[in-house]
Amino acid sequence: MPSVLVVEDDQFVRSALIRHLTEASHTVRSVGTALEALREVAHFRFDVVILDLGLPDLDGAEALKMLRGITDVPVIIATARDDESEIVRLLNDGADDYLTKPFSVEHLSARMAAVLRRSRAAGSEAPPPRVIQVGGLSIDPLRRQAQLDGTELDLTRREFDLLTFLAGRPGVVVPRRELLAEVWQQSYGDDQTIDVHLSWLRRKLGETAARPRYLHTLRGVGVKLQPPAAPPEQPA
Repeated sequence: MPSVLVVEDDQFVRSALIRHLTEASHTVRSVGTALEALREVAHFRFDVVILDLGLPDLDGAEALKMLRGITDVPVIIATARDDESEIVRLLNDGADDYLTKPFSVEHLSARMAAVLRRSRAAGSEAPPPRVIQVGGLSIDPLRRQAQLDGTELDLTRREFDLLTFLAGRPGVVVPRRELLAEVWQQSYGDDQTIDVHLSWLRRKLGETAARPRYLHTLRGVGVKLQPPAAPPEQPA
């Protein structure tokens, strides 16, 4: 029985969603603020979160970023806003789907079913991922931990996903479109999103775009991760 968290401050909309989801055999908890939502996901396991953007204590877009810092639970944005640039930004920030109010309960059910199918398919992949070693980089996908030369890296969720995806294909140039599809789960998006995350990753790996050690960008082609070249042997 799927578990759903409804984050909605409008009591009428909230009650209608709770009633519909309960009738559809979902286990439902609901809150009216972003801070309550963060407490809920920190203490309970949910299969999907339905998140309104117009919350009284914190904008839903900021709430989404905070949720993504502590959980990978699928998030469906439900809001009256319909600006395309904002939709793209929210999807790039980690939303799994987006519904514009007003929407029918059938539309919501279909979107939830699709998100849950993707989530279950990803969770059923086996065997458990192995530890990845590339030069001085050590990445444990199962524990979501990464180290560089024995020192643990403090990475955001998206930084870790990007680094892990590239490290799993050492020396292979990965097109930006593939990065958007595999790391951001988006078929379209802004290349600047990738550039920003690469810049943050380089900073944490102690390198720059001008002097790369692990992350190499091939302009117009894509990105590859490879270990630094070994220093030449000194003559005896």
